[in-house]
Amino acid sequence: MLPIKTILHPTDFSESAMLAFDLACALARDYGARMIVHHVEVPPVYVHGEAIVPLEPPEADTALYEQLKSIRPTDPKIPIEHLLTRGDVVDDILMTAEKSNANLIVMGTHGRGPLMRLLLGSVAEQIVRKASCPVLTVRKSIPAEGSAEKKDDNVAVSGNLSGSILP
Repeated sequence: MLPIKTILHPTDFSESAMLAFDLACALARDYGARMIVHHVEVPPVYVHGEAIVPLEPPEADTALYEQLKSIRPTDPKIPIEHLLTRGDVVDDILMTAEKSNANLIVMGTHGRGPLMRLLLGSVAEQIVRKASCPVLTVRKSIPAEGSAEKKDDNVAVSGNLSGSILP
């Protein structure tokens, strides 16, 4: 079985991120792992010639950090840390995973189609491709075509799962 001591949960506060958080909490509880809840804020800037000027005052981080800290597991025994960084989303998540020795990344994905991924890129896809640990992605349920039932394909696991966490 893959030892899981640290689970990194990157969040954008979306519905799929909250579903991923619930799954990460269950895994943390079952494996006795600590959790790191990480949000990366992309700083808004104004570009004028060669000058790049940040537009948002640092005080705005306080409200964002409070929102981040409000994400807590229902089980108070799960050790949790909250981390707010500013920068490139993919780079910051990967750096946090490395620095914290994360054994697993559990994150939400928006499940955009191929055209949207081509135009906008996908944070989850880049993390899956570049992370040095397994990545579990969760997307919000969508109705199956022609029915009120929900699809069961909302969870994907990527990475070297030798000694898998899965049965």
